[in-house]
Amino acid sequence: MDLHNAHSYTRRAFLARGVTLASASLTVPYFIQKSALAMTRPLGLSSQAGVPEDRVLVVVQLGGGNDGLNTLIPFADDAYYNARPGIAIPRDQVLRLSRNSDVGLHPSLDGLKSLYDDGLAAIVQGAGYPNPNRSHFASMDIWHTADSSGVGEGWLGKYFDAQCHGNPDADKAALEGHAGITIGREAPSAMIGREYKPVSFETADLFRWTGRELHDALNQPYDDIVHTEVDQEIEEMSPEHAFLMRTAMDARVASDKIRNAMDQRPLVNYPGNGLARQLAMVGSMIRAGLETRVYYVTLGGFDTHRGQGGVNGSHSNLMNQVGSSLRAFYNDLQAQGNDGRVMTMMFSEFGRRVGQNASNGTDHGTAAPMFLMGPMVNPGLHSRYPSLTDLDQGDLKHTIDFRTVYAAALENWLGADAKKVLDKPYKPANVIKRA
Repeated sequence: MDLHNAHSYTRRAFLARGVTLASASLTVPYFIQKSALAMTRPLGLSSQAGVPEDRVLVVVQLGGGNDGLNTLIPFADDAYYNARPGIAIPRDQVLRLSRNSDVGLHPSLDGLKSLYDDGLAAIVQGAGYPNPNRSHFASMDIWHTADSSGVGEGWLGKYFDAQCHGNPDADKAALEGHAGITIGREAPSAMIGREYKPVSFETADLFRWTGRELHDALNQPYDDIVHTEVDQEIEEMSPEHAFLMRTAMDARVASDKIRNAMDQRPLVNYPGNGLARQLAMVGSMIRAGLETRVYYVTLGGFDTHRGQGGVNGSHSNLMNQVGSSLRAFYNDLQAQGNDGRVMTMMFSEFGRRVGQNASNGTDHGTAAPMFLMGPMVNPGLHSRYPSLTDLDQGDLKHTIDFRTVYAAALENWLGADAKKVLDKPYKPANVIKRA
């Protein structure tokens, strides 16, 4: 198989012959325009003014619709207990945020409560959007695109597109190593732009070149491809050959860097749950100095229509995973000395209805809290808790548009033009400290 005579190879044929990675769902990145060797540069500042290149955003998605009322609990409001006689959290077990606060956290969120007590957590109450959609897919599309229609590129994908192509005077080669990484089988649409795509994998072991496992003859041609350094050679190739070269180089360099990062043991012990394993991987990549600007992890299971429980039950177990994993992650970042570089944002596509259902669970609702973590956030409560009596067909009315939080993350943390990314002028929520 002569990969140097590749004019006849289509993209499908190329991928079918093993020039891919072991994860069948992996999205191979195209974030190196000239040569993947640009990714091997040490972390540094680009020539684009105002882009804080050492900052990282970690997004945690709670898939299924997290019950915000049993996460951030309005324990001082009798309407909460009247609406949820079987699943409400008793007042004496709520983790009160302060002596004078009338809301508190689920008792299984002690890890998150410790972050709050340390001044490392901002809680945005009542996040949502106008005319809410109670469909998982439709609402998630709205959150992922930051557009009320749910149609278009992902908001983070548009951020990558804008950062790498929005300034004609920028040193694009210095920006193109800052792609996004998703832990999971598929990249969420939030991370997919018109031109830029994230790296997506479940485990580092699956993120590797598998051709040599098929036949020894595939080793040398592949090595020749990924060590190509002459940009002019690539520019003069046919489109098919150039695609082959760039794809192989992108995959090889990203694979080597990510798998090398995973060889390091975390500096702290993480809990043995799925979210913790994802965050431990992210922590290892941050520690290794990858130039990645955005990491995305997901915990599912929040569609609690039945058997949700209160202090105990399925939702309590999920809350324990969330709190303990986030606490371990920030302990790891602090041990690395990287905590000041990393802001975490957590959301779900909607909350649950105020009243419990007949199956001791909750059905699809609307507004719910968002959480931001790290020493750069303005700690404490933000916005207002929605009324439990002035409802929209049994659901909470949102008190803050989630896109104002996105705007803050983009403008006040990542140094991007939020209006350009979100397509509308959302005023950034006051959730991040001013430099």
